[in-house]
This record gives sequence, C-alpha cells and structure tokens, in this order.
Amino acid sequence: MTQSYTAHLPKYAELIIRTGANVQQGQEVFITGAVEMADLIRLVAAKAYDAGAGNVHIEWTDDTLSRLKYEKAADEVFTQYPEWETAKRNSFVERGAVFISIVSASPDLLKGIDSKRIASFQKAAGQGLKDFRRAMQADKVSWTVVAAAGKEWAAKVFPDASGEEAVELLWNAIFDAVRLHSEDPVAAWEKHNETLHTKGEALNSRHFKKLHYTAPGTDLTIELGDKHLWVAAGSINANNVPFMANMPTEEVFTVPVKTGVNGYVSSTKPLSYGGNIIDRFKLTFEQGRIVKAEAEEGQEILQQLVDTDEGSHYLGEVALVPHHSPISQSNILFYNTLFDENASNHLAIGSGYAFNIDGGKTMSPEELEANGVNSSITHVDFMIGSEEMDIDGIQEDGTVVPVFRNGNWAI
Repeated sequence: MTQSYTAHLPKYAELIIRTGANVQQGQEVFITGAVEMADLIRLVAAKAYDAGAGNVHIEWTDDTLSRLKYEKAADEVFTQYPEWETAKRNSFVERGAVFISIVSASPDLLKGIDSKRIASFQKAAGQGLKDFRRAMQADKVSWTVVAAAGKEWAAKVFPDASGEEAVELLWNAIFDAVRLHSEDPVAAWEKHNETLHTKGEALNSRHFKKLHYTAPGTDLTIELGDKHLWVAAGSINANNVPFMANMPTEEVFTVPVKTGVNGYVSSTKPLSYGGNIIDRFKLTFEQGRIVKAEAEEGQEILQQLVDTDEGSHYLGEVALVPHHSPISQSNILFYNTLFDENASNHLAIGSGYAFNIDGGKTMSPEELEANGVNSSITHVDFMIGSEEMDIDGIQEDGTVVPVFRNGNWAI
C-alpha cells in the first residue's frame, strides 16, 4: 500500500468509531470486514478500545473463499443458515453491542455463479438474521456501514488505472465522500447531520399524503401513511446514544404505505446485488405489489430478488437525494449501493424501518403492519434519480407542492 492513503487510515478509523459507531464506555463492538482490509480493521479495533470499548469481536470474511464456496459446496449448503451464527449475533444485540460493517467486495464477486444458489442463500440468511435485522431497523442497537477500497472493487470503478493507482483513486474518493479531508471531520459530520435533519423537518411539516415521481421511464405515485416520519442517517439507539448508520450519507428518507404504490419506475444506476450487477431495469407496481420486473442485465437475479419472500414484492423505503449532492457531482459510478444511493433518489425493495413511523420503535410487528410498514427478510436499495426527475408532494386537501425539480430540491 502506498503512503498517500495509508497515512489517512488512522483518521478514518477514528471517524468510524467516534461518529459512525459512537462507541461507549464498556460497550462491545462487532466488526465485519475482509482480511484484505486487516490494516484498517486493526486500526478501527484500536480506536474502539481507546474509546473505552469492552470486547471487540472481528468477523473476518474473504472474497476468494466466498467465491470458492459458491463454486464447490453442495447445493444444500446454500439452503441453510447456521443456528450458531444466528445465536451469536442475537447475543451481541442483547448485550447492546455496536455493529460496524466495512464493505470492500468486488461488485462482480459472484458473476457466473448459479443464480439459484445465490437466491437460496440470500433467503436462508434473511430468515436466519430476521430478528437481528429487526433490531437494527428499530434502532435497538447502534450500527454503521462504511467502506474500504478493495483491489477488485477499485479495478471495477477505475478500469483505466493500474492496480495500485485504482486503489489509490478509490480510497481518495471514499475519503472525499466521508468528509475526511475536512479540518475537523467529526465537526463536519455534526454540521452535515443538522442540515439533513433540517430538510427532514421541512418535509414533515408538509405531511404529504402522496408523492408523484415523473422522469423518462418513470411515472410513479407513492402513498405515505398518517404517521410517517422523514429522517436522516443520524439515529438514536434504545439507550439514547446517537450514531450514524451510513457513512457516507446524503439522504432523507421515510416509509411508504405497503399497498399504496402504483405506476412504474426505471433505474438510473446499476445495482450491485448478490455479487452480480443488475442494470437498466424497470419495475411496475399495482396496489404496492411489483407485478413486472424487467432488466436488460441481470434479469434472473432481479426476479429472484423480487421473489425472495412475499414482502420483497413491495417497497420499504422512499429516499430523496439531490442530483447536486457531492457524490453525484464526483461523476464516479461506484457500483456499490452505500455510495450510489447517496448520489440519487432511491427506493428499497423489502422491509421498512420502524423508526420511520411515529412511535414505531416500540411497536410490535403487527402494529407496524397496521400502519402500512412492509415486512420482509430483505432490504435492497435501488437508484432511480436523475437531473430529469420531478417530484410533487400531494397534501390531504389535494394541494400539489413541488418537492424536486430537475433532480434537485424545490422545497
């Protein structure tokens, strides 16, 4: 690794611990990351202990071994999710741990693998981690997702650069996106979080009944429930401790009424899902349900995503991101949802977040369902925004308020 970006890794690790995870005295930390990123992960662990963490547990992954498993393991392996894996994560949740996920895998990691194997394991893992994901989606525990510049991922994003040069370019793009080059990144994030929450408050004050999206290939109406809340990535866990769920983040988001989505919407960026790329796709909705899914690339993977369970036929999230956001203006296609969703308006197939409903954090699954929140073992964001997109907010009395014009805020 070259010194130019390794010199910034300690500062990045500190930002992850202080702003993303906000580790508390005695708190356990659960870190997931690839062996390729061992240098960063060790720094993150060190910063966690410096912040007063109790046990720091590392869950190592390896892209080469993951690919080998899909190539060589028996079919039945992909229909099961180990009970001990479920119990391990649930036990960390019960002890109030913070979860840090460091993503770095190639978007093409599982290209060419039998899509049935991928779909089977996505379904098995979704079922096995159902309670774990529900705890995260209700902000019972703190969690954060950040990125690291894996070699294969870097080569995908910067195909014209040499191996080390591509890694250098991707690291710099990550650092730019998370405001690491600010004089005080922690303070910069506090200010950014305030800005996003101010926009969320403006939307909440309007209390829209519906949103109407129009753009080339898109004419979609989304109903919002009476108790819906627009929030930003800055969250507060069950112990009233703030954390930042995604770094970077540029979005303000809410939850749609499960059965209140009608029309059609087209993607504007590739979706990296299950180690494959899904691109140039269109979804058609009737009474909330996806009744047609068409993709020029990754059709089979897209259909299997939609067919994961009953809830994966519906939406769980509506997110607004202006075209003039920093990641969008970088003109870099990351092939990674953590970044690409923060360069574009997006929606999510699958489960909705409990905290997007007033009082939702303490609601039962049945109460959330009664308030129109979709339930699923999956949650997959996909990008639909562009500089050609207009969005109107429709209030209870029928008043139409411009929310987005030409891809940017109008409110």
